[in-house]
Amino acid sequence: MLDAITLDQLRTFVTVVDEGSFSAAARKLQRVQSAVSHAMASLEKQLDVSLWDRSTRVPQLTDEGRVLLSGARRVIEEADNLRRTARGLASGLEPTMAICVDAVFPVNALVDVCRAFARAFPTVELRVFTETLSAAAARVRDGSCQLAVVGPAADTRGLEKQHITSVRMVPVVAKEHPLARVRGRLSTARLAEHVQIVLSERAGPIEAGTRDQAVLSPLTWRVVDLATKHALLRAGLGWGNMPEPHVREDLAAGRLVRIQPDAWGEDEHVLALAIVRRTDLTMGPATEWMVVNLRELCVRAVEVPAGARRASPRADARQRRKQR
Repeated sequence: MLDAITLDQLRTFVTVVDEGSFSAAARKLQRVQSAVSHAMASLEKQLDVSLWDRSTRVPQLTDEGRVLLSGARRVIEEADNLRRTARGLASGLEPTMAICVDAVFPVNALVDVCRAFARAFPTVELRVFTETLSAAAARVRDGSCQLAVVGPAADTRGLEKQHITSVRMVPVVAKEHPLARVRGRLSTARLAEHVQIVLSERAGPIEAGTRDQAVLSPLTWRVVDLATKHALLRAGLGWGNMPEPHVREDLAAGRLVRIQPDAWGEDEHVLALAIVRRTDLTMGPATEWMVVNLRELCVRAVEVPAGARRASPRADARQRRKQR
């Protein structure tokens, strides 16, 4: 009967194949060779298939044995995964870990974090959400996420907050936009003549409890995700603030250019990002790992390269004149 097959038999089968002979497998498993031979004979009887051709001095896998070998490896792998998962659950490891990040959090930093998490916790299901402003913190408050990365505009009342990094916001337009041809600082009146593309919460800034951030123009288009805002800016349909890591390549390639609103200082909009969590919920090992490692893993992606750190609208203007 198939139910009588044991993991020990399958492990012995795989070990014989990997080691090249019954005797080598016996040494590897620290058993006598007769025990290995008996395990193989029993497995063949239960499967009703000949796994080994014993007509040669060293038994060789049969065609049926080769077909069944991959299945044996899969069963062993799944059993090992089951055992690791059970050990993790017994030690308090979460079966699922959910995190929500503000839309301004750099995507490449998020990828680095997820890659390292997968290596550290291969059995934990990771759920990643992206929200704007207070919506990220709201997911922690309602319990749908253990952690969130939020900006300074988020409502974090009642949540524990830990700073991890800062992201510089830069006002940009497409190179074809009329504002891209203006040298020097731009008055608020001049900016008000053009559409400003603004990132808003899905429920709207008033209903969600978060007021508009850095809005200078009465002509606003509102979007609820940063990818849409980025695409509209690159299409020349308006101007707006973007996280520097998100537009770094566009600025270097000249697809977007920085502008300098007269109402703002050069580095006025530097957003401090922080991890927030509920203190009434116990953190499991995966959540603790995320808190400890998130800051370290995102620094490389968020920091501006040394060659670009002092870039300014004036330097961008010089670059545009060279390109012409």
